Amino acid sequence: MSDQAGRTEQPRQLPLVFDPPKGRGKPPRHLADLTLAERQELAAEHGLPAFRAKQLSTHYFGRLVDDPAEMTDLPAGQREELVSAFLPDLMTPLRTLEADKGTTRKTLWKLFDGSLVESVLMRYPDRATVCVSSQAGCGMACPFCATGQGGLQRNMSTAEIVEQVLAGARAMQRGEVPGGPGRVSNVVFMGMGEPLANYKAVIGAVRRLTDPAPEGLGMSARGVTVSTVGLVPRIRQLTEEGIPVTLALSLHAPDDELRNELVPINTRFSVVETVEAAWQYAARTKRRVSIEYAMMRGINDQAWRADLLADVLQVHGDWGWVHVNLIPLNPTPGSKWTASDPADEREFVRRLEARGIPTTVRDTRGREIDGACGQLAASE
Repeated sequence: MSDQAGRTEQPRQLPLVFDPPKGRGKPPRHLADLTLAERQELAAEHGLPAFRAKQLSTHYFGRLVDDPAEMTDLPAGQREELVSAFLPDLMTPLRTLEADKGTTRKTLWKLFDGSLVESVLMRYPDRATVCVSSQAGCGMACPFCATGQGGLQRNMSTAEIVEQVLAGARAMQRGEVPGGPGRVSNVVFMGMGEPLANYKAVIGAVRRLTDPAPEGLGMSARGVTVSTVGLVPRIRQLTEEGIPVTLALSLHAPDDELRNELVPINTRFSVVETVEAAWQYAARTKRRVSIEYAMMRGINDQAWRADLLADVLQVHGDWGWVHVNLIPLNPTPGSKWTASDPADEREFVRRLEARGIPTTVRDTRGREIDGACGQLAASE
């Protein structure tokens, strides 16, 4: 890419380790940060029997209770101490916006240190999905992303990630979302932040969500999707975890020249290397990888790039290891990045399907409520 003077602009080199800024305190320790054994140890530290940890776990994960007054099996004299020790407040809702007749709910949260993050609850006829943030801000610097332009404030804790899901689960259980009481069936790590740059907390959250109740929420790992822009060493690490979540690779371009501009981490890990790591994940887990591709007018939506994308993906054969998910770009105000023309989008789909690659166009929800991650926080 070149500037107006004709000089070649070098892609920004990003470090392999993405440490958040120093000087921020840690979020309060919460039951969801801990395994059941660790919760029992915490109970012992407070001079309490181990079964109190299981009772609190049942309230939090099993019954979705957040009001201490409803925890009537806890001694009245110790209830406040127990709740304070195990279930401290982690985040405060600042704004909740609704769209799609109330079935899409976006919440802006303030964390203990003033950081702002977003989560979205989306109810469909056959499922309910919570899209969660894993970092306050993001260090990946993708130029078309509202979060990426704000930079990274800090990593979120395991419990802060989990609490976004539990908030959605409570809303569903209490019938606050049109359609009557229900359950959260899916979680996608596609909100603010790069999940694999906060690897330990994200894996902790995945385990809390998929551990059987009362240790966790008891979700199926197949209902959890972890997105990444392509941190290859972390994809390889995830491959070894033995948790069959769906991996979503935010590719956005099939060639290094363009992807270096759209996804700066590509200057460290090329398209070929990134796709290879994703293929290895699919081969090990037998879980189909989702290739996320934000369609941008005149940037990455040319028909020849669809052909090139098919070439890149089919290097590893056509045994159905991959699915392409095209995303109509939700542009940020004043951005040069805009959504593709529908005709170009259709041709892109046609080219991929002609090569035998399953392709869908993502259902766009929440445009009228700043649906793209980071837009609501940026407006604050």
